[in-house]
Amino acid sequence: MAKYFLGVDVGTGSARAGLFDERGTLLGTGKRDIAIWREAHGIVEQSSNDIWNAVCHSVRGAVARANVTPDDVAGIGYDATCSLVVLGEGGKPLAVGPSNDPERNIIVWMDHRATEQAGRINATRAEVLRYVGGTISPEMETPKLLWLKENKPETFRNAWQFFDLTDFLTWKSSGSLARSACTVTCKWTYLSHENRWDETYFRQIGLGDLADEGFARIGTEIRAGGTAIGGLTEEAARDLGLRPGTAVAVGLIDAHAGGIGTVGAAGDAGDVLSRMAYVFGTSACTMTTTREPVFVDGVWGPYFNAMVPGLWLNEGGQSAAGAAIERLIRMHPRAAEVEATAGGRGLADTLAALVEARGGPAAVADIVGRIHVVPEFLGNRAPFADPETRAIIAGLDLEDGVDSLVALYLAGLCGLGYGARQIVNAQAAKGIRTDTMVVSGGATRSALVRQVLADATGLTVAASVSPEPVLLGSAMLGATAAGAFRDLGEAMSAMSALGEVHQPNPATREWHDRRFEAFELLQATGRKIH
Repeated sequence: MAKYFLGVDVGTGSARAGLFDERGTLLGTGKRDIAIWREAHGIVEQSSNDIWNAVCHSVRGAVARANVTPDDVAGIGYDATCSLVVLGEGGKPLAVGPSNDPERNIIVWMDHRATEQAGRINATRAEVLRYVGGTISPEMETPKLLWLKENKPETFRNAWQFFDLTDFLTWKSSGSLARSACTVTCKWTYLSHENRWDETYFRQIGLGDLADEGFARIGTEIRAGGTAIGGLTEEAARDLGLRPGTAVAVGLIDAHAGGIGTVGAAGDAGDVLSRMAYVFGTSACTMTTTREPVFVDGVWGPYFNAMVPGLWLNEGGQSAAGAAIERLIRMHPRAAEVEATAGGRGLADTLAALVEARGGPAAVADIVGRIHVVPEFLGNRAPFADPETRAIIAGLDLEDGVDSLVALYLAGLCGLGYGARQIVNAQAAKGIRTDTMVVSGGATRSALVRQVLADATGLTVAASVSPEPVLLGSAMLGATAAGAFRDLGEAMSAMSALGEVHQPNPATREWHDRRFEAFELLQATGRKIH
C-alpha cells in the first residue's frame, strides 16, 4: 500500500500543508491565512489557537485535494517561523503584550520590542554569544524572554511552557515536550554540540529563574529534526482529520525546512558543502553547512546538527526580503494603478513580467538607471547584525510613470542580491566555499528573480524541481519519522532534485560589480549616521 507524508509550513502570514509521496511528488496542498497584530514600539503578535486552526484547515484541504484516505498518511512534519509561544497551565494561552489579550500569546519573530534587552545581553560578551556571530538579535528568544520578565512579570511567572512555534505544533500534535535541536540551538542559545544549556549565560543576563528550574520551561529533551517524537493524539488526529498514532517528527524552523528540501537535492550544481540555501519569503535566510565549526562575525552559528544531520550550520540572511520589496514598490504613486491590471497575480509578479517585456535581466542597466536601493527596512541581519539600520533609496528623480516603478522594483531585487553577496563574501573570508545558491520560497518561483540573484551574487543559482521545497523539507521529516528512510540524509537525496539552473551573465558582471561597490558605500553611510 502506498504511503504519503504531510509537510506543514507556518509562515508569517499563513499556514500551508502539502501531501507528498516517497519520490517527493506533490499531490495536494491546503492553505489558510493567519491573523497578525502590530503595535508601536516594534510589537508584532499572533495567536496559537488561530494558528492551530489554520494548520488543521490546511491539512484537511491537502489530504482532500490529494484524494487519499487518512489511513494512507504515514507521517507529518512541521516547520514554522521562530516565534515565541507562551502557554500557562493546561496549555492556556497567556497575554504577551500591552493589549493583555491572552489570545495574543505569540511574540512573532520580526517583533523588535526586545532591542534594548538584546543590547544589554550583548554588552555582557557572554561566551555563548560566539555561536550567534558575536551579537544576539532581538529576533531571538532570550531577549524576548527577558523583555517578558521585565515588562509582563505575571505572564513570565505564570507561564507553564515557553515554546518555539515549531515545538508548540509538535507538542499540540503528540503531547511531547521534546524540543527541536534546530529551534533551541539557532534561536535559544542551546549548545547542541555539547548537549547542554549554558547555565552561566542565563544567570548573567537576568534569566537565572530558568536555570534554577533546570530549564524545564524551555526544554530538557532536545532531539534532531526528523526523529520520531510520537504519534498523533486522539484529539490532534480529530482536529487534523488524520489517524491517531500517525508518526509526528521533530520539526524545523521554516527556512531550515527549505534548506533540507534543497541543499541535498540530486543534481550536478555543487554539493551539500558548497551549496548555500537561500530561502526568500517575508524575510530571507541563507544557510551553509560545514564539517567543522566556522565562526563568522555577524553570521549566526556555527550550530551543530541544526539542519543537515551531523554537520555545522551558519545562518545569515535579511530581516526583510519579500516584505522589503512590497514596502518599496507600494511607496510608488503608480503602484495601485499597476496592481489594478494584475488580474490577481500580485504587484511584484506583475512588475517582474514588465521587466521581462523590457528585455529581462540582460537589460538591467537600462531599466534601473541611476536608482540604488539598500533594502534594510528592518535592520541588517547579516553580516553586521545591526537591527537599527534602515533602508536607503538613492538616485530618484521626478519621474512617476510605470517605467520608474519597474526600475524601483528591479533596483530593490538587485539590492537583495548584493546583501546576499556580502554574506557570501564574509563567509568566504573565513574559508566557507560557496559556488551555488539553491533557492526556495515564493519569490524564487520567478525565473527573473533567480537570474537577478545569479548576476548580483556571481553564483550559480539553482531551483528545486518541487514547486514547494519548504513543504517538501517538512514532509521529509515526516517520512523519516515514519521509517520510510533510514535517516534524513537518505530522504533528502530520494525526495528532491534540482531543476532549472541559472549561470551569472558575464555581460552584466562589471555593472553589478560597480553597483555592489555603491551599495556598500550607501550602506556604510547609513550605518554611520543612524
